Amino acid sequence: MPKKMPLYVEGFNPFGDLIGLAFTRVEKGCSQCMLEVNAKLLNPHRALHGGVTYTMADTGMGAALLSCIDDDELCSTIEIKIVYFKAVVSGTLTCDTKVIHKSKRIATLESEIKHEGRLVAKALGTWSIYQEKRD
Repeated sequence: MPKKMPLYVEGFNPFGDLIGLAFTRVEKGCSQCMLEVNAKLLNPHRALHGGVTYTMADTGMGAALLSCIDDDELCSTIEIKIVYFKAVVSGTLTCDTKVIHKSKRIATLESEIKHEGRLVAKALGTWSIYQEKRD
């Protein structure tokens, strides 16, 4: 499967497909994805599981960074710190991500996750950029 295949193509991101993650925008250095909260994504307290929010940030960061690296390069998460401000129990989540710094081998990205316009979480990630291995 080609590296630069759009993330919104069904099957390219099976886990994202599983939770209902959909990209609405991917441009150079930024992305936006959305998700409808449903009962299968809730934790035992009947609020959205934090891992879903984290997944939105992680996947959004990957899309934003892939949009601004060379065709023979790949990227992967080194670390992500996420701060949760408010629990979500239903509705639509939107994750806006942007590259805030990029060097040859390391990038820093920021994601804001909003519930119907209100900030509910913020994430800061460090990513590795590396050459695709050829067999």
